[in-house]
Amino acid sequence: MFPDLNRLKVFYYIYANNSIVDAARHLNITQSAVSQQLKKLEGELKAHLFTRLHKRLVPTPEADSLYAILQPFFKNLEDAVRAISEGREVPSGHLRIGAPVEFGKTYFPAIIASFRREFPDVTFSLSLGDPSDLIPQLSRGDLDFAMVDVFLAQSPALGDLSIYSIRRIVSEEVILAGSRDYCEQVLGMDFTSEKLQSAEFITYKHDALALRNWFRHHFKMISPSINIVLTVDSLQAVISGIENQMGLGIVASHLVYDKIREGSIMPITTDRPTLVNRISLVQLQDKVPSLTEKTFLRHMMREIKRIGVLKDYSKVAESIRAS
Repeated sequence: MFPDLNRLKVFYYIYANNSIVDAARHLNITQSAVSQQLKKLEGELKAHLFTRLHKRLVPTPEADSLYAILQPFFKNLEDAVRAISEGREVPSGHLRIGAPVEFGKTYFPAIIASFRREFPDVTFSLSLGDPSDLIPQLSRGDLDFAMVDVFLAQSPALGDLSIYSIRRIVSEEVILAGSRDYCEQVLGMDFTSEKLQSAEFITYKHDALALRNWFRHHFKMISPSINIVLTVDSLQAVISGIENQMGLGIVASHLVYDKIREGSIMPITTDRPTLVNRISLVQLQDKVPSLTEKTFLRHMMREIKRIGVLKDYSKVAESIRAS
């Protein structure tokens, strides 16, 4: 049978202080109560834990073995309780965050690093994935919060989204892009639906959903014929394929902002508005955020604005196209 935890606690303080008197003082109970608890524990274990020798307690080998097990447990417990208490006043502890793969890889390491320079007692785990990965982790309590591509989260497989609070944080433009050389030499700068359908395409992951959505939005084409020459599980690889003139690909404009400005990558624009993907902060509605979580979320918002994720990239794309 598992020994009574309170009696184990009494034994721990007797052994640590080598004194019933000091254990009683630490536990704020009488010496008689300490002695009774020790006697009952010895009865439970059917073993003597101390030898009484002229008002001294000499631990038995059984006591040494028991203390070796209990010492790290009670030490870790004390540290955890102290951290929880201190966390109410100063950000500390561990935060578990979810984010879209490319958005998370691109921005979160720098955001986390700048936060830890101010609050070094906070540690992080960052899970990168699609809504189908992140939403279930939120529902199980494995994440404190997640940044999620909301337009990708509209799937019955994800269950009832009404149990979450969803707040839009970033609106990123979703563009079809190609290298300038590809647009000039292969497309002849002809961006009509007929010409674009003859192009080669690089897709992210194992379907052309984003491409088909782009054609549906810009040309009202339900299911265009698409010549896919590369499917890859990385937007950075899609961008590399675009730069190497393999074809056109769907990317978030802020990921290629500098390349658009320098002219090596061209956004394919039409008279229709740019497609927008909304990355939103998703949390369980009834979850009470800790001080650490609230402080980090404020910091995250400041950093997102500072590093320019919220720029109006469509104006950049339009000015480049006009030139």
